[in-house]
Amino acid sequence: MMGDGVWVVGGGLAGSEAAWQIAEAGVDVTLYEMRPQVQTGAHRTAGLAELVCSNSLGSMLPDRASGVLLAESRQLGSLLVREAQASSVPAGGALAVDREVFSSRVTRALENHPRVTIVRQEMRTIPEGIGVLASGPLTSPALSQALKELAGAEHLYFFDALSPIVEADSVDSAISFRASRYGRGESDDGDYLNCPMTRIEYEAFVTALATAERIPLREFEEAIGSGVRAGSGTFFEGCLPVEILAGREMSALAYGPLRPVGLKDPRTGERPHAVVQLRQDDLAGTLYNLVGFQTNLTYPEQQRVFRMIPGLEAARFVRYGQMHRNTFINSPALLDPTLRLRQTEGLFVAGQITGVEGYLGNIATGLLAGLNAVRAQRGQPLLELPRATMLGALCHYICNAEPKVFQPMKANFGLLPPLAEPRPRDRRVRQRLYAERSAAALSQFLEPSPVDCA
Repeated sequence: MMGDGVWVVGGGLAGSEAAWQIAEAGVDVTLYEMRPQVQTGAHRTAGLAELVCSNSLGSMLPDRASGVLLAESRQLGSLLVREAQASSVPAGGALAVDREVFSSRVTRALENHPRVTIVRQEMRTIPEGIGVLASGPLTSPALSQALKELAGAEHLYFFDALSPIVEADSVDSAISFRASRYGRGESDDGDYLNCPMTRIEYEAFVTALATAERIPLREFEEAIGSGVRAGSGTFFEGCLPVEILAGREMSALAYGPLRPVGLKDPRTGERPHAVVQLRQDDLAGTLYNLVGFQTNLTYPEQQRVFRMIPGLEAARFVRYGQMHRNTFINSPALLDPTLRLRQTEGLFVAGQITGVEGYLGNIATGLLAGLNAVRAQRGQPLLELPRATMLGALCHYICNAEPKVFQPMKANFGLLPPLAEPRPRDRRVRQRLYAERSAAALSQFLEPSPVDCA
């Protein structure tokens, strides 16, 4: 179905959101998803919007960057944000979901929409007509080649990693304790399981982690072919494997994912030297993932080293951490802030393949690309969101950064235009002002509606 309709390639977060926005605007859309006929190295199911890394969409707090982007996506009518909230599990101030429930709800919504046609096949070429390419970081080699030929630019590659998941009842409750940092959780007893470490336990763990056997990177490089590149080094800085952090310096993890601030060990009444947090991964509360523990260790080494964590000595792993290839285009050389490929009339690109990091960034760019695909189909001017909004600033960044040093970016306040002088000295006050300015800018921009406005 090409004709007067619009196509979307990729049934991940960005593609699912784009398809929904197109259909809700009254335009027929064909959504192409290659799974389950062609699987990837990271996905496990055929469900749309399957989460393969963390199950958290980020902070819901209104004065956090992800909270601002969440509010904007909700204001723009995001399907995936709605379904994430309906699938949420306790995670303190974060929006975390039951992966399977979330995916099934999104899949059902799209399958039941009268204007959505889902085609389960691999797209080896880029379709003609107006559409959204949201094939994600694991774009198939054939489609990657087609995009490379169309764009006339080389792809960039980096490696991403998944965190392990353990069974909740295999965590020692005599050592671990429930709490959220500074008591911010939704439940009275806290939303996270916390495994506290003394200095001696921490240093022994870090030493073992930094020297543990890893899956040779060469195997991954050979699997994806030549041309591997990763900005500054082998890995993208925003998603470093925990063993890479451990190898930098002894205190790196204690100031990073294992920071103990805002927590007290009930056994001692004191703040631990370090804390490993586990976040609920399903609605039933039977599975927990190790927060910030993306890794490239071999599976036997993961068992050996991670069981050194107090409380995880008998942990049962239902998923080990693993590495997978992520692909993104050189967006500053190729896209404009409407997410349109510059040398085309109606081809939009969205999601992680654009160099946007984070689940919410993928959802939000899919939403914008879907709205603009509708406008292109109707011959209307394309939408470019104000830079004072988080989504507008994120799209401006990925399309205007220096192409030679471009790296993936997630939502952060540093992308926004500076506040008027004099700026408040207190960081929390500044962030609140950024959030308030963003909400006002988006509200003003959305009069009239994003699809109908000229």
